[in-house]
Amino acid sequence: MTPATGVARPWARTARTAVAAAVVIVVVVAAMATAASAEVHPRDRELTVMTFNIHHGVGADGQLDLGRIADVIRSSGADVVALQEVDRHFGERSAFADQAAELGRALHMHVAYGANLDLEPLVPGQPRRQYGNAVLSRHRIRSSRNILLPRPDGEEQRGLLEVDLRVRGVPVRVYATHLQHNSAESRRLQAEAILQALTSSDSSTVLLGDLNAQPEDPEIVLLLQELVDAWMQAGLGPGYTYSATDPHARIDYVLHSDDVVSRVAAVLATDVSDHLPVVVTVVLPGHRMGRDR
Repeated sequence: MTPATGVARPWARTARTAVAAAVVIVVVVAAMATAASAEVHPRDRELTVMTFNIHHGVGADGQLDLGRIADVIRSSGADVVALQEVDRHFGERSAFADQAAELGRALHMHVAYGANLDLEPLVPGQPRRQYGNAVLSRHRIRSSRNILLPRPDGEEQRGLLEVDLRVRGVPVRVYATHLQHNSAESRRLQAEAILQALTSSDSSTVLLGDLNAQPEDPEIVLLLQELVDAWMQAGLGPGYTYSATDPHARIDYVLHSDDVVSRVAAVLATDVSDHLPVVVTVVLPGHRMGRDR
């Protein structure tokens, strides 16, 4: 006997239900597998960094104007900025300002400061007069310390400011430095001390600074035994950073560990300091997510 048209078959409903359940299970399992794969292979993280010797806020015109420095940093889109020649209540040349704090407020960035010169105030009870390096960061600064570098002939004290960050879960250690300007031997000793400091971390590393040496100089060659020159990887042209009014030498650098990749590098044209800033977009390895030091 042929069943009447429109009458549901119990076995057909059961089959459709089983098929629907199987589809749901497959979708759920696929989603779980995708999530697990994402956890095992987290995405790399882009980070835009800048190094800038700001000449305590005095431009090529001889005028003190920290607002112009802030404008250059802001327009660059940098996430992390290493600054050299930064005054903190130092003297009249910078209106006794705490320049790192002022730039941090203006740019809504976290601040770390490393004082390499630390002098008594001119007036008792006033803040100490300091001069050194600073790091500004859009990412929270987890820790920082300042390492004083060798100065064999009693030259100006130089330092290496070390900052630990996490970029959307991926740890990176950033260093800011400024090496001796008039002694290759001092720079060599300072470069050796920097390499020694770098061994304390297994995080991805970015070294930013005014190294006062050109790419072929022995102290730079020494650093490049362990680090990668971002300009050589991603820059075009000579990359001259000094001076701002007559660029003829590349002495400001972004260097990084070999697990970091430089995508874009540029020297910005500006006369708000005697140096030109270098901006590089790097990619941090996602597989380091969650790792510390």
